[in-house]
Amino acid sequence: MATLHRNGVGIHYEVHGEGPTILLSHGYSATCRMWDGQVAAFKDRYKLIVWDMRGHGQSDTPDQSAFSEAETVADMNSILDACGETSAVIGGLSLGGYMTMAFHLRHPSMCRALMLFDTGPGFKKNEARDAWNQRARQRGDDLESQGFAALGGSDEVRMSQHRSALGLARAARGMLAQENAGVINSLPGIAVPTLVLVGANDTPFLVAMDYIAGKIPGAQKVVIPDAGHASNLHQPAAFNAAMGGFLAGLR
Repeated sequence: MATLHRNGVGIHYEVHGEGPTILLSHGYSATCRMWDGQVAAFKDRYKLIVWDMRGHGQSDTPDQSAFSEAETVADMNSILDACGETSAVIGGLSLGGYMTMAFHLRHPSMCRALMLFDTGPGFKKNEARDAWNQRARQRGDDLESQGFAALGGSDEVRMSQHRSALGLARAARGMLAQENAGVINSLPGIAVPTLVLVGANDTPFLVAMDYIAGKIPGAQKVVIPDAGHASNLHQPAAFNAAMGGFLAGLR
Protein backbone atom coordinates (compact mmCIF):
# COMPACT_ATOMS: atom_id res chain seq x y z
CA MET A 1 0.00 0.00 0.00
CA ALA A 2 1.18 3.50 -0.77
CA THR A 3 -0.09 7.06 -0.95
CA LEU A 4 0.62 9.42 -3.81
CA HIS A 5 0.51 13.11 -2.92
CA ARG A 6 -0.37 15.28 -5.91
CA ASN A 7 -1.15 18.96 -5.42
CA GLY A 8 -1.88 18.28 -1.76
CA VAL A 9 -4.30 15.42 -2.40
CA GLY A 10 -3.46 11.96 -1.07
CA ILE A 11 -4.30 9.13 -3.49
CA HIS A 12 -4.25 5.56 -2.18
CA TYR A 13 -2.80 2.88 -4.46
CA GLU A 14 -1.48 -0.67 -4.17
CA VAL A 15 1.02 -2.69 -6.21
CA HIS A 16 0.73 -6.48 -6.31
CA GLY A 17 2.95 -8.99 -8.11
CA GLU A 18 5.60 -8.71 -10.81
CA GLY A 19 5.54 -8.83 -14.58
CA PRO A 20 3.81 -6.78 -17.30
CA THR A 21 1.96 -3.89 -15.70
CA ILE A 22 -1.83 -3.54 -15.47
CA LEU A 23 -3.57 -0.48 -13.99
CA LEU A 24 -7.17 -1.18 -12.92
CA SER A 25 -9.66 1.58 -12.02
CA HIS A 26 -12.85 0.89 -10.06
CA GLY A 27 -16.41 2.05 -10.62
CA TYR A 28 -18.12 5.01 -9.01
CA SER A 29 -18.71 4.55 -5.26
CA ALA A 30 -16.58 1.38 -5.25
CA THR A 31 -12.91 1.07 -4.24
CA CYS A 32 -9.85 -0.90 -5.26
CA ARG A 33 -11.17 -3.79 -3.17
CA MET A 34 -13.44 -4.74 -6.05
CA TRP A 35 -10.33 -6.03 -7.84
CA ASP A 36 -9.19 -8.39 -5.07
CA GLY A 37 -10.22 -11.42 -7.11
CA GLN A 38 -8.21 -10.29 -10.12
CA VAL A 39 -5.19 -9.47 -7.94
CA ALA A 40 -5.28 -12.98 -6.51
CA ALA A 41 -5.67 -14.57 -9.95
CA PHE A 42 -3.01 -12.64 -11.83
CA LYS A 43 -0.34 -11.39 -9.40
CA ASP A 44 1.86 -14.43 -10.08
CA ARG A 45 2.21 -13.34 -13.73
CA TYR A 46 1.55 -9.61 -13.80
CA LYS A 47 2.18 -6.43 -11.84
CA LEU A 48 -1.26 -5.15 -10.89
CA ILE A 49 -1.75 -1.57 -9.74
CA VAL A 50 -5.11 -0.78 -8.14
CA TRP A 51 -6.16 2.49 -6.55
CA ASP A 52 -8.94 4.52 -4.91
CA MET A 53 -10.12 7.50 -6.93
CA ARG A 54 -10.18 10.81 -5.10
CA GLY A 55 -13.17 11.00 -2.79
CA HIS A 56 -13.33 7.19 -2.63
CA GLY A 57 -11.99 4.64 -0.16
CA GLN A 58 -8.75 5.68 1.51
CA SER A 59 -8.02 8.59 -0.84
CA ASP A 60 -8.51 12.21 0.19
CA THR A 61 -11.50 14.46 -0.50
CA PRO A 62 -10.32 17.84 -1.80
CA ASP A 63 -12.49 20.83 -2.71
CA GLN A 64 -15.14 20.38 -5.39
CA SER A 65 -12.99 22.19 -7.96
CA ALA A 66 -10.38 19.41 -7.71
CA PHE A 67 -12.79 16.73 -9.00
CA SER A 68 -12.83 16.27 -12.77
CA GLU A 69 -12.06 13.90 -15.61
CA ALA A 70 -8.75 15.69 -16.18
CA GLU A 71 -7.71 15.39 -12.53
CA THR A 72 -8.59 11.68 -12.52
CA VAL A 73 -6.52 11.04 -15.63
CA ALA A 74 -3.66 13.02 -14.07
CA ASP A 75 -3.90 10.83 -10.94
CA MET A 76 -3.59 7.71 -13.11
CA ASN A 77 -0.59 9.16 -14.91
CA SER A 78 1.09 10.12 -11.63
CA ILE A 79 0.53 6.64 -10.15
CA LEU A 80 2.19 5.01 -13.15
CA ASP A 81 5.06 7.49 -12.88
CA ALA A 82 5.47 6.78 -9.17
CA CYS A 83 5.68 3.06 -10.02
CA GLY A 84 8.34 3.70 -12.66
CA GLU A 85 6.07 2.74 -15.56
CA THR A 86 6.01 4.44 -18.95
CA SER A 87 3.28 2.19 -20.35
CA ALA A 88 0.78 -0.38 -19.10
CA VAL A 89 -2.39 -2.24 -19.89
CA ILE A 90 -5.08 0.20 -18.73
CA GLY A 91 -8.41 -1.19 -17.60
CA GLY A 92 -11.48 -0.27 -15.61
CA LEU A 93 -15.14 -0.96 -14.90
CA SER A 94 -17.98 1.53 -15.29
CA LEU A 95 -16.58 4.97 -14.34
CA GLY A 96 -13.16 3.33 -14.30
CA GLY A 97 -13.71 2.15 -17.87
CA TYR A 98 -14.71 5.64 -18.97
CA MET A 99 -11.58 7.03 -17.33
CA THR A 100 -9.55 4.35 -19.11
CA MET A 101 -10.76 5.73 -22.44
CA ALA A 102 -10.14 9.28 -21.22
CA PHE A 103 -6.60 8.27 -20.24
CA HIS A 104 -5.97 6.87 -23.72
CA LEU A 105 -7.27 10.10 -25.26
CA ARG A 106 -4.60 12.08 -23.42
CA HIS A 107 -1.79 9.52 -23.17
CA PRO A 108 -2.08 7.02 -26.04
CA SER A 109 1.63 6.19 -26.01
CA MET A 110 1.32 4.98 -22.40
CA CYS A 111 -1.38 2.45 -23.27
CA ARG A 112 -0.12 -0.98 -24.24
CA ALA A 113 -3.71 -2.21 -24.41
CA LEU A 114 -7.15 -1.33 -23.01
CA MET A 115 -9.65 -3.41 -21.03
CA LEU A 116 -13.13 -1.88 -20.86
CA PHE A 117 -15.61 -3.54 -18.50
CA ASP A 118 -19.33 -2.69 -18.23
CA THR A 119 -18.89 0.95 -19.16
CA GLY A 120 -20.03 3.65 -21.55
CA PRO A 121 -18.23 6.14 -23.82
CA GLY A 122 -20.18 9.28 -22.98
CA PHE A 123 -22.54 11.14 -25.29
CA LYS A 124 -22.34 12.89 -28.64
CA LYS A 125 -25.56 14.84 -28.21
CA ASN A 126 -25.62 17.72 -25.75
CA GLU A 127 -29.16 16.88 -24.66
CA ALA A 128 -28.24 13.34 -23.61
CA ARG A 129 -25.13 14.57 -21.81
CA ASP A 130 -27.11 17.26 -20.01
CA ALA A 131 -29.61 14.67 -18.79
CA TRP A 132 -26.78 12.43 -17.55
CA ASN A 133 -25.13 15.35 -15.79
CA GLN A 134 -28.37 16.33 -14.12
CA ARG A 135 -28.66 12.81 -12.68
CA ALA A 136 -25.02 12.94 -11.54
CA ARG A 137 -25.57 16.26 -9.77
CA GLN A 138 -28.73 14.94 -8.12
CA ARG A 139 -26.82 11.91 -6.92
CA GLY A 140 -24.23 14.23 -5.41
CA ASP A 141 -26.91 16.30 -3.69
CA ASP A 142 -28.56 13.17 -2.27
CA LEU A 143 -25.27 11.88 -0.87
CA GLU A 144 -24.48 15.22 0.71
CA SER A 145 -27.90 15.51 2.33
CA GLN A 146 -28.55 11.84 3.21
CA GLY A 147 -25.05 10.45 3.66
CA PHE A 148 -24.27 6.82 2.89
CA ALA A 149 -27.99 6.01 3.06
CA ALA A 150 -28.21 7.38 -0.49
CA LEU A 151 -25.80 4.77 -1.84
CA GLY A 152 -27.13 1.93 -3.92
CA GLY A 153 -26.83 -1.71 -2.94
CA SER A 154 -24.78 -3.11 -5.82
CA ASP A 155 -22.17 -5.73 -5.02
CA GLU A 156 -19.13 -3.55 -5.69
CA VAL A 157 -20.60 -0.80 -3.50
CA ARG A 158 -21.51 -3.08 -0.60
CA MET A 159 -17.94 -4.37 -0.34
CA SER A 160 -16.49 -0.84 -0.24
CA GLN A 161 -15.65 1.41 2.69
CA HIS A 162 -15.30 5.16 2.35
CA ARG A 163 -14.12 7.94 4.64
CA SER A 164 -17.13 10.14 4.01
CA ALA A 165 -20.19 10.48 1.81
CA LEU A 166 -19.03 14.01 0.96
CA GLY A 167 -16.20 12.60 -1.14
CA LEU A 168 -18.66 10.53 -3.16
CA ALA A 169 -20.96 13.55 -3.53
CA ARG A 170 -18.16 15.67 -4.97
CA ALA A 171 -17.03 12.80 -7.19
CA ALA A 172 -20.54 12.50 -8.61
CA ARG A 173 -20.62 16.17 -9.54
CA GLY A 174 -17.05 16.36 -10.83
CA MET A 175 -16.19 12.89 -12.18
CA LEU A 176 -19.47 11.28 -13.19
CA ALA A 177 -20.53 14.49 -14.92
CA GLN A 178 -19.07 14.90 -18.40
CA GLU A 179 -17.94 18.05 -20.16
CA ASN A 180 -17.86 17.13 -23.85
CA ALA A 181 -17.86 14.38 -26.49
CA GLY A 182 -14.09 13.95 -26.55
CA VAL A 183 -14.05 10.36 -25.31
CA ILE A 184 -16.78 8.99 -27.56
CA ASN A 185 -15.31 10.74 -30.58
CA SER A 186 -11.88 9.24 -29.86
CA LEU A 187 -12.96 5.58 -30.18
CA PRO A 188 -12.18 5.09 -33.92
CA GLY A 189 -8.64 6.32 -33.29
CA ILE A 190 -7.81 3.68 -30.69
CA ALA A 191 -5.10 1.54 -32.28
CA VAL A 192 -4.07 -0.69 -29.35
CA PRO A 193 -5.58 -4.11 -28.57
CA THR A 194 -8.83 -3.62 -26.68
CA LEU A 195 -10.99 -6.00 -24.67
CA VAL A 196 -14.66 -4.97 -24.43
CA LEU A 197 -16.37 -7.11 -21.78
CA VAL A 198 -19.91 -6.86 -20.42
CA GLY A 199 -22.22 -8.91 -18.22
CA ALA A 200 -25.16 -10.34 -20.17
CA ASN A 201 -27.57 -9.01 -17.54
CA ASP A 202 -26.07 -5.51 -17.42
CA THR A 203 -29.01 -4.17 -19.41
CA PRO A 204 -28.26 -0.42 -19.09
CA PHE A 205 -24.81 -0.89 -20.64
CA LEU A 206 -25.37 -3.51 -23.37
CA VAL A 207 -26.03 -0.99 -26.14
CA ALA A 208 -23.12 1.20 -25.04
CA MET A 209 -20.73 -1.74 -25.05
CA ASP A 210 -21.94 -2.79 -28.51
CA TYR A 211 -21.23 0.76 -29.67
CA ILE A 212 -17.73 0.76 -28.17
CA ALA A 213 -16.87 -2.62 -29.68
CA GLY A 214 -18.12 -1.48 -33.08
CA LYS A 215 -16.17 1.77 -33.08
CA ILE A 216 -12.77 0.57 -31.81
CA PRO A 217 -10.93 -1.16 -34.67
CA GLY A 218 -10.26 -4.82 -33.93
CA ALA A 219 -11.84 -4.74 -30.46
CA GLN A 220 -12.40 -8.14 -28.86
CA LYS A 221 -15.88 -8.35 -27.35
CA VAL A 222 -16.85 -10.82 -24.62
CA VAL A 223 -20.28 -11.23 -23.01
CA ILE A 224 -20.27 -12.97 -19.62
CA PRO A 225 -23.45 -15.05 -19.05
CA ASP A 226 -25.38 -14.64 -15.80
CA ALA A 227 -23.44 -11.51 -14.83
CA GLY A 228 -24.65 -8.01 -14.11
CA HIS A 229 -22.79 -4.71 -13.87
CA ALA A 230 -20.03 -6.00 -11.57
CA SER A 231 -19.22 -8.84 -13.94
CA ASN A 232 -15.91 -9.61 -12.22
CA LEU A 233 -17.76 -10.24 -8.94
CA HIS A 234 -20.76 -12.09 -10.36
CA GLN A 235 -18.83 -14.56 -12.52
CA PRO A 236 -15.17 -14.33 -11.45
CA ALA A 237 -14.02 -17.53 -13.17
CA ALA A 238 -15.46 -16.54 -16.55
CA PHE A 239 -14.25 -12.96 -16.14
CA ASN A 240 -10.71 -14.05 -15.28
CA ALA A 241 -10.66 -16.52 -18.15
CA ALA A 242 -11.59 -13.77 -20.62
CA MET A 243 -9.13 -11.31 -19.11
CA GLY A 244 -6.37 -13.94 -19.01
CA GLY A 245 -6.94 -14.98 -22.60
CA PHE A 246 -6.76 -11.37 -23.77
CA LEU A 247 -3.60 -10.64 -21.80
CA ALA A 248 -1.93 -13.81 -23.03
CA GLY A 249 -2.46 -12.69 -26.61
CA LEU A 250 -0.60 -9.39 -26.17
CA ARG A 251 2.90 -9.00 -27.55
